[in-house]
Amino acid sequence: MRRNKKTVMPAVSPSKLHISDIRVNQWFEARGWEIFPFQRDVWEAHGAGESGLVHCSTGAGKTYAVWFAALREAMTDPDARGLQVLWVTPLRALAADTEAALAAPVRDLDLSWRIGVRNGDSTATQRRKLLENPPETLVTTPESLALLLSQPAFIPHFARLKMIVLDEWHELLGTKRGVMVELAMARLRTLAPRARRWGLSATLGNIAEAAQVLGGFNADGTPVPMRVIRGPIKKTVCIETLLPPADTHYPWAGHLGLHLLPGVVDVLRQNPTSIVFTNTRSQAEIWFHALEVACPDWVGKIGLHHGSLSRDVREASESGLASGSLRAVIATSSLDLGVDFSPVDCVLQVGSPKGVARLMQRAGRSGHRPGATSRIICVPANSFELLEFAAARDAAMAGVVEARPPLVNALDVLCQHLISIAAGGRYFAEEIRREVLTTHAYRSISAAEWAWVLDFASRGGESLRAYPQYARMSIDAEGVVSIADEGVARQHRMNIGTIVSEASVNIRFQNGMSLGNVEESFLAKLRNGDRFLFAGRCLALVRVRDLRATVRVARGRPNGVPRWMGGKMPLSSSLSSAVRERLTQAARGDLPDVPELQRLAPILAIQAKQSAIPSQDQLLIEKLQSRDGSHLFIYPFEGRLVHEGLAALFAYRLAQVQPITFSLAVNDYGMELLSADPAPFDEALPEHLFRVEGLVEDILGSMHSVEMARRRFREIARIAGLVQEGVGRNKKSARALTISSSLLFDVFTKYEPQNMLLEQATREVLESQLEQTRLRATLESLGTKQLLVRQIQSVTPLSYPLFAERLRQQLSSEDLSVRIARMEASMEHGDRAASVLRARRVG
Repeated sequence: MRRNKKTVMPAVSPSKLHISDIRVNQWFEARGWEIFPFQRDVWEAHGAGESGLVHCSTGAGKTYAVWFAALREAMTDPDARGLQVLWVTPLRALAADTEAALAAPVRDLDLSWRIGVRNGDSTATQRRKLLENPPETLVTTPESLALLLSQPAFIPHFARLKMIVLDEWHELLGTKRGVMVELAMARLRTLAPRARRWGLSATLGNIAEAAQVLGGFNADGTPVPMRVIRGPIKKTVCIETLLPPADTHYPWAGHLGLHLLPGVVDVLRQNPTSIVFTNTRSQAEIWFHALEVACPDWVGKIGLHHGSLSRDVREASESGLASGSLRAVIATSSLDLGVDFSPVDCVLQVGSPKGVARLMQRAGRSGHRPGATSRIICVPANSFELLEFAAARDAAMAGVVEARPPLVNALDVLCQHLISIAAGGRYFAEEIRREVLTTHAYRSISAAEWAWVLDFASRGGESLRAYPQYARMSIDAEGVVSIADEGVARQHRMNIGTIVSEASVNIRFQNGMSLGNVEESFLAKLRNGDRFLFAGRCLALVRVRDLRATVRVARGRPNGVPRWMGGKMPLSSSLSSAVRERLTQAARGDLPDVPELQRLAPILAIQAKQSAIPSQDQLLIEKLQSRDGSHLFIYPFEGRLVHEGLAALFAYRLAQVQPITFSLAVNDYGMELLSADPAPFDEALPEHLFRVEGLVEDILGSMHSVEMARRRFREIARIAGLVQEGVGRNKKSARALTISSSLLFDVFTKYEPQNMLLEQATREVLESQLEQTRLRATLESLGTKQLLVRQIQSVTPLSYPLFAERLRQQLSSEDLSVRIARMEASMEHGDRAASVLRARRVG
C-alpha cells in the first residue's frame, strides 16, 4: 500500500530505540513471556510513524503490542508530559482492567507516566482534576471522549497526543457508537495532527474494511494508509456442551437452562474460578439467585455483573474475580471483553450465543494468555439449542466469523457531533465539513444533506425555527458556528451519547447505597411492598419518588425480575448457515458421532416421522388445521429479525390474492401464519410470494410502518438532541420522552415530510430492525429452493416453539402453562397432540 507522507511521523533515533528495546526485553523475560513477531511489527510500524489495526485472537497479547510501542517512545523522551496516549474502550467495566494492565509495566520500568480514567463512573472531583492536569495516558469511553471534545478547557491538551488506541474495535464497528468514534477521530486529526491511531480487534470477519473505517480518508478522498498486523489467530479452544440426561424429556423451546442447574454446579465446583455468561440481565439475576440457593456454602463467593448494576457492585465482582476470592461470577456481555492476564479456569455459556464471534469472545475469557487453551462449556436452555451449539462449534473450528458492516449517514449522530464541538469552541462550518468527509460514515454525504443537518442543528429546520429552544447553534455571515449560550452547552453535555434505552430508575437502600438502575416501565407495575429480584437480592419496594426507588431487603420468594428492552438476539447469518448444514446431514440420515446431535436424534426422528427435515436446498412448509384455525409454518432458518419481515410480507401478499387476516409468530427457525380459513398459499406460489420486485414497498405496506418509524424516531430524536433526558431531579420520565418525540414526529410528518430524520427512521426500520439486505437475499434464495409441503396432523418439534411464541405474545393474566393446557385440549387431534405438548411444556 502506498504510504501517504502527510500521515507518517518522523522515525525515532535507532540508538535510543536500541536502549529501550533492551529494557523491554528484560521486562518480558522477567515474567517468562515471549515477545511475538507481530508485537515487534507493531513497535516498528509505530516508530516509523504508521497507524494500523492489530487483529489476533483474544489473549494473544495485542494490548501490550500497542502499549509498548508507546512506552518505547516514552523511554526515549522521558521529559514528555501532558496527554500522550488516549485509550478508548467500549465498556466502563474495562476501564479498571485496562488501567491495571497498562500501569504494571509503567511501574516496573520506573517511568513517571500517570494513567487516569474518565468515564461515566468518574466523580465530579476526578473530572475537575482531569481538566486541570490530565495524565499522560487517559483511558476513556466513546461518550466521554465526545464530552471532552465539547469542553473548551480540555481542547488544548489534545495537541500533545502521540497515540490514540481504539480497543475492541470490533465491538464498536457497525454501531452508532462506532460512528461517534469516527467523527471524534476526524476531529482529532485536526486537533492532534501528530497522533497515530491503532485499533485492536478480535473475532471479526471483515478486518480490511474495519481498518479502513478506522483510518478514514484524506482530504483528496484517498484512503489513509493503515497497516493490518495479524497476530496469532488460531487458538486452541475447547467447546463442550453440558448434555441433559438421556432419560429426561428436555423442553423443545423456551426456558432459561435451569433444568441443568445440578450439572452447572458440578462444573463450578471442579474449577477454582469461572464465569457463567447469560444473554440477558434478567437471566443473569435468575441464575445468580438459583446458584446461591443451590450452593449455600458459597454465599459471598458468587458475584453478579451486568450493565445496570452500580459501579460498586460491578467492581466488587471484577476485583473478586481477579483476586480469586470469588468462585464464580454470573455475567452478561459486560464481561465479554477485557485485558486481564489472570484468566478464569472455565467459562460457561447459558443459552445459545446466537453468533460465532460472541461464543469465541466469551471462550477467550478462559485461558486468556498467549498459548493457553480456552475452554467453554455450553448449557442449552432447550433441546434445539443442542443443534445450535454443535453448529457454532463447526463454524468456529472452520474459522467462520461474522462480519460487521459499518453504518453510513447516521444524521442524528452528526447533528449531535456538530453541537458538541460547537460547545468546545467556535469553528468554520466549511472546515468541519471537510473533516466530516474524511470519515467512512459520511464520505458520501451530499451538499444538500450537509446543509440540512447544519440548519437543523442551528435552528431546528423548517418546522421548528420559530421555537428558540431548538436554536442550539448560531452561524454568522462568514460561516462561523458557535454555541447559542453556555446553558445550551451544559444541557447538551448531559445528553451526549448514542445508547438510548428506556428511562431508568435508580434503586437505593434507605441509607442511600445505590444498587443500580432498572427501567421505569418495570417499576410502574409494582406497588409498595412488592418483592423483586435485583443485584442478586430479594428486595421489597418501599417507595418511588423523583425517579428513585427506595427498597429494603425482603424475605421470601421474589414475585418478579426486571426485564430490560432489547434482550432478544437474532441468529447470525454464519450460525444460521451452520445450523442448516447440520440439518442437511440429519435429512440424509447421516448424523455424525457428535454428542449434541446424538442427544437430539430422538427429537429429529419425531420431526422426520411427522413431517420432514429440510436440507440446504429445500424449504419446509407445514400446514395444520386445528380448532384455532389454519396454521401455516414456514422454516427459512434465517434468524428472528428476517423472519419478522418475511412473516409480515407473506401475510400481506397472501391477502392480496384473497382477503384474509393472520396472527403471526416468529422465532430464529421460522414463522407461523394463523388464519381462520386456509390461506391461498398454492395460488400465491411461486412468482407472487417470493418475488423480489417491489420488496421495500410491500414491506412498508405489510407492517405498521408508520408506528415502527415513530418508535425508531424516538431514539433518533434523543440522539439528535430534540428531546433530552436530563439528569438527577430534572430527569424526564419515559412517558414524557415518548410524548415529546411522538409530537415532533407528527409535526414533521404533517409540516415537513421531507425531514431527513424521518427518512432515516424509515431506513433504520428496514435495515436495522428487519435486516432488509439479508431479507432480500433470503427471498432470492427461497425462490430457488425445492418446496417440501407437509400436511401435519399434530404439532411437530419445529412447529411447537412457534405455538408457544404466539401464546407469549397474547395479552392475558393467566399463567402460560394454563393457556398451553387449554390449547392442548382445543387441538383437533387432542389426545395425540396433547401428549406431545404435555411432555414438552414451555414454562
